[in-house]
Amino acid sequence: MAMPPNSSHCINLQDERTAREKAIDEWLPITSSRNAKWWYSAFHNVTAMVGAGVLSLPYAMSELGWGPGIAVLVISWIITLYTLWQMVEMHEMVPGKRFDRYHELGQHAFGEKLGLWIVVPQQLIVEVGVDIVYMVTGGKSLKKFHDVICEDKCKQIKTTYFIMIFASVHFVLSQLPNFNSISGVSLAAAVMSLSYSTIAWGASVEKGDVAFAYAGHNVVLEIQATIPSTPETPSKKPMWKGVVVAYIVVAICYFPVALIGYWAFGNQVDDNILITLSKPKWLIALANMMVVIHVIGSYQIYAMPVFDMLETVLVKKLHFPPGLTLRLIARSAYVGNALL
Repeated sequence: MAMPPNSSHCINLQDERTAREKAIDEWLPITSSRNAKWWYSAFHNVTAMVGAGVLSLPYAMSELGWGPGIAVLVISWIITLYTLWQMVEMHEMVPGKRFDRYHELGQHAFGEKLGLWIVVPQQLIVEVGVDIVYMVTGGKSLKKFHDVICEDKCKQIKTTYFIMIFASVHFVLSQLPNFNSISGVSLAAAVMSLSYSTIAWGASVEKGDVAFAYAGHNVVLEIQATIPSTPETPSKKPMWKGVVVAYIVVAICYFPVALIGYWAFGNQVDDNILITLSKPKWLIALANMMVVIHVIGSYQIYAMPVFDMLETVLVKKLHFPPGLTLRLIARSAYVGNALL
């Protein structure tokens, strides 16, 4: 049967368009690499979930008291783990399709346009907001490190300058292309979160006279997108394994800090347990530097989906050519605006 006129031309155009879209997907940070292992999921999730907010848990306990405080900790841990399991399961709930991004799941649930309007603004508020908070937290922790080490020997430096120092790190790290490329940073951040949490409650116990809340859902689909998937071994299996390990680490970080910190200081605890703790100075200084390293990794975890959104719009909607120049300008602009 003869083909209609120009049909081969239409097929060629479709092939070219598909090839271009495939090339773009292989360049975008969320879909560019799918060779992550289950342990990548573990430390990415630890880095995303264990924020510096854990330092305020003893203060939260002092406001709630033993009974309600413990109940809230346990119930929050269970509910967030269950909802995270649901998201891991939904990643490939449609045969032959992966919801690599949070907004894609929203579009499936609410429609192409409405899904974007419902999900994207909320996701951006959380991710950009967290990055701004981490920018400030990193700067303050750097200042605290400086002040503890120097005491009265060094000239006082404004917190603003420490925030700028912290931001300068991200002008460099933001150029790493995807989640897998920041795995080393994320692993270091996960180790630091466990370390400063241990220092916090350990120093509290030693003091005797007893130092960091749940998050991460906004980036779980993007993390799972980096894991390979086959019909025999869908991505949800290694992803869930990593999530379980991550939540065990989260419990190890949260519960001792909250309970021991409150036990030691009671209602006298500050909203940051490291402020309440003052000795030994070298250990408190070390813990603050660990907080800095942790929030560096956390910043990148929350920034990567935003980078993906920015680059998708610039390349697919505005038709800018993908490449190093685009990435350098777009990501540097984001870091600069978060600093402002």
